[in-house]
Amino acid sequence: MKRPRLLLLVIATLCLAALPASAGEQTDGPARYVNPWIGTGGHGHVFLGANVPFGFVQLGPTQTHSGWDWCSGYHYSGRMLRGFSHLHLSGTGIGDLGDVTFLPVADEEQDSTAFSHDDETVRPGYYAIRLQKPEVKVELTATARAGFHRYTYAPGAKRLMKIDLRHGIGWDALSSSSLRQVDGRTIEGCRLSTGWAKNQQVYFTAVFSSAVKLLSCNDNIYTIQVEDDGKPLLVKLGLSAVGTANAKENLEHEIPEWNFGAVAREATRLWNQELGKISIKTRNEALRRTFYTALYHTMVAPSVFCDVNGDYRGADGKTHQGNFTNYTTFSLWDTYRAAMPLMTLIHPGMMNDVGETFLHIYHEQGKLPVWHLVGNETDCMIGNPGIIVLADLVLKGFVSDKEAAFQAMKASALKDERGLGALKQYGYVPFDKDEERETVAKTLEYAIADAGIAKVARLLGHEEDYKYFLDRSQSYKKLFDPRDGFMKGRDSEGRFRTPFNPFHAVHRQDDYTEGNAWQYTWLVPHNVHGLVGLFKNEKAFTQKLDSLFLAQGTLGEDASPDISGLIGQYAHGNEPSHHIIYMYNYVGQPWKAARLLRQTLATMYHDDADGLSGNEDVGQMSAWYILSALGLYQVDPADGVFVFGSPLVDEAELQVGGGKTFRIVSHNNNERNMYIQQVRLNGKPYPKSYIGYKDIFHGGTLEFTMGSKPSKFGTSVKNRP
Repeated sequence: MKRPRLLLLVIATLCLAALPASAGEQTDGPARYVNPWIGTGGHGHVFLGANVPFGFVQLGPTQTHSGWDWCSGYHYSGRMLRGFSHLHLSGTGIGDLGDVTFLPVADEEQDSTAFSHDDETVRPGYYAIRLQKPEVKVELTATARAGFHRYTYAPGAKRLMKIDLRHGIGWDALSSSSLRQVDGRTIEGCRLSTGWAKNQQVYFTAVFSSAVKLLSCNDNIYTIQVEDDGKPLLVKLGLSAVGTANAKENLEHEIPEWNFGAVAREATRLWNQELGKISIKTRNEALRRTFYTALYHTMVAPSVFCDVNGDYRGADGKTHQGNFTNYTTFSLWDTYRAAMPLMTLIHPGMMNDVGETFLHIYHEQGKLPVWHLVGNETDCMIGNPGIIVLADLVLKGFVSDKEAAFQAMKASALKDERGLGALKQYGYVPFDKDEERETVAKTLEYAIADAGIAKVARLLGHEEDYKYFLDRSQSYKKLFDPRDGFMKGRDSEGRFRTPFNPFHAVHRQDDYTEGNAWQYTWLVPHNVHGLVGLFKNEKAFTQKLDSLFLAQGTLGEDASPDISGLIGQYAHGNEPSHHIIYMYNYVGQPWKAARLLRQTLATMYHDDADGLSGNEDVGQMSAWYILSALGLYQVDPADGVFVFGSPLVDEAELQVGGGKTFRIVSHNNNERNMYIQQVRLNGKPYPKSYIGYKDIFHGGTLEFTMGSKPSKFGTSVKNRP
C-alpha cells in the first residue's frame, strides 16, 4: 500500500530527530567552551569540522562557493554543500586542499545539496548535519590520519554516495586520480593535484560497514550504491601522502573497530587534554568562550605529515623514513610572531620534532621552510621566517644539534633568491633591483631573521658569523628617513622613492607587503631600542607611535584586503602590526600599551561568526589573543623575552611540561583596572616589565596587582625590556 508522502516525511523527520546528537560530547573539560563558528564569517577563513589537535585529517563540509572568503572551503554565508572533504586549511589567504569529498545523494545527477545552519552541530572533534535531500543525518569525527563517517538514513531513503576526486578548494586543480574497488566493502585510490602546493599527493583507503557497488564515473566523480541493511552506514577512511598501503595501515592502526562514538569521544578527550594546558578563571563567559576557541584555533596546525610507520613524503618529493614526527602546514610569516612562541610554552614536547622537521626540509630542498604545505615549498610571503623560528627553538633549548641548525640557517640566509642577492650587495633590497616590489618589507623581514642567526652564532662561538649577521640585522637603518620618520623604499643609488604617501598601499605591488609605511615603520621587533635611536629622542619616537593609532588617511582602491582591524593606521587584522603596541614598554610608557591592548582585545575579537578582524592565518590571530589575554607577548620572536601587557583573565595556569606549571594571577582585575601597579614573581617583588622564557619554563607564580590609574611600574630605564 502506498503511504501518503506527507506521512512519510513526518515518519522520516521523527526518525532523524530521534537520533542521538551527543556523539563525542563531554560535559566537562575546556572543549565545552569552544565555539567553532567564531571566524567562519567575515574574513576569518577558519576550518569548520572534525579533527584532533595537530592532525593531518580535517574532515568537514566543503561548500560549492569559491572566492577569497572560501579559502577554508566554508563560509558562514554559504548555503550549498559540495560534500564532506578530508583535508582543509584554516585561516589562510589562499585556498587549497579539499581532497576526497563524500556526498550522499538522492540520484546520480545530484552534485550538491542545500543546508541550513539550524541543522548543523559542531564541537571539537565532531561535526553533524541533517540533510533533506536525501533525508540523512551526517556525523563526522576523526583521528590524526583517518576520518570516520556515520550516515543515518530515513526509512526508504536511497543510499547513493558520490566520491568527488575532481574538485578541490581555491587554487587546487586536479592532475590525475584513480579509484578501484578492492572487495565488497573496500575502495582505494589517489588524488594528485597542483595549486598552491604544486605537487600534492593524497592516497586513501576507505572501508564501508555495508556492501558497496561502483556504479559510474563521470569526470573523476564516482557514484557508488550502498546496500541498505537497515543500519546506519559507517565509513572509515585512512589517508597518506605516500601510498594506499600506508593509508590502509594508518586506518587499521587508528580506527581498528567500528565504534563511532568511541572515536568521537577520544577526539574530544584529546581536545580537552590539549586545551587543558591553559586553565583560566574569569567571570566573563564570553571571554571564556573566545579564549578557548582561540586556543582551539592555534592547534589546527602545524599538522602531522607522516604515517604510523614513520614514512613521509619529503620536500624533494621522495619517500623518507623518520624517527620523529614530521609536520606540515607552516604558515611561518604569520606564526613566527606569536603562534610558535606560544607553542614553546605549552607544547614543549612537540618542539623537538618541529625543529627536526625544519632540518629535514632543509636537507631535502636546500633551504629552511618559508611556507610549507603538504611537503611542498610554496615560497609564499617574504623573508626567512623559518630561520626566525628555528633560532628561537635553538635559543630555548629544543634543538639537540645546534651546529646543524646554525649551518641550515646560515645557508638559507646566503642564497641569492627572493631579494637576498641584492641585500648582500647593497645592505638593503633596492626597489630598482628586485622587480620593484615589497623591498621595504623584504629588507625588514630579513633583518629579523639575521638577528636570530647572529644570536645563535654568538651562542656557538662563531664570532665572524655573529658580526656579519648582526650587521645585516641593522639593515633597517638604511631605509629610515629621518626627515619624516618613515621606512621607505630606496633605489640602488640610495635615493628614497618619490613621490611618497605613507597611507597609500597597492596589494603586493609596492614597497610593502599587505601594508603601508605607517605599519611597516615599526617592523623592528628584534631591536626596538635601535629603532628608537633613529628618532631625535624617546619623546619623538613616542609621539610618532602615538600618531600611528590616530592617523587617518586613504589607503587607495588597490590596497590589500588584509589591511583590516584598523585603529588609526594600526592594522590588527594583519600580522606585521602585532608587536607594535608592546613597544610602549621599551620607552617606559606601559600604561599606553595597556589601554590599547584592552581596546584591541575588546573590539577585534568577538564571540560570533564574524569574530576575527582578519584572517586567522593558521593560528596567529588567535595566538596574539591568548598571549595578550594572559598579559604576555614575545616581541622579539627569537629571544624568549615576554613583555607584560594588561591581562584579561583573573587567573591562568599553564602546563609548561615536565609536570611543571606556571601560574598567572591578576589581583583587582576588571575593565577599569587595566594598569599594572606592581608585580611579584614567586612571592618576591619583581620590578621588570618583562619576563624571560626560562622563568616561565621552570614554573612558578607571577602575580599582577591591577589598578584604575597608570603607575610608575616598568617606567625606569633599568626595568624596561
